[in-house]
Amino acid sequence: MVKQDLWRRWRAGEPISVISRALGKPPGSAFTVLKHHGGIAPAVPVARVGHLTAVDRETISRGLEAGASLRSIAMSIGRPASTVSREVARNGGRVAYRAVAAGQRAHDAARRPKPSALQHNPLLRQVVIDLLEREWSPEQIVGRLRLRHADDPLMRVSHESIYRAIYTSRWKVIPRELCQKLRTGRPIRKNKRNTVKGQ
Repeated sequence: MVKQDLWRRWRAGEPISVISRALGKPPGSAFTVLKHHGGIAPAVPVARVGHLTAVDRETISRGLEAGASLRSIAMSIGRPASTVSREVARNGGRVAYRAVAAGQRAHDAARRPKPSALQHNPLLRQVVIDLLEREWSPEQIVGRLRLRHADDPLMRVSHESIYRAIYTSRWKVIPRELCQKLRTGRPIRKNKRNTVKGQ
């Protein structure tokens, strides 16, 4: 709950000193949490409308165990037969389907943030690191990649992904010290609403 309040206040633009006073914590501990995430608030998982629930998956599992048809299972949970068919096929078929394992896979697939192109493409990552070392801004790097690799979608990345990779040290994608090469030299990503009031 304290972390949720911290991120809510940070997104609202409150300075670290004001946040720490409101939470009754030392400024260093608030800064440590912010720095771990690079000043970028973790996405809050939201269940999308229409997605299968744990109860739906359990009903599918029981129906399969009883030998019911996919169509009848779909009718019992009020879903299209195609949804149930995809769910079963995606999770091992009629024999291997397990509700808990299927739910865990769905949760893992929906996690945010998704791994960026920089994590999967060593060549792209090295080009970005080389240009950051030469004190190029992420926006300049994106422009250069668009010009140099116009026909190669694997050599594309957004400036926001570069900032996230620099500031989110737990990803270990781009060396942390490269944030000092940015013009701001900040150790964490500054919220657009942040001011120096109260610092």
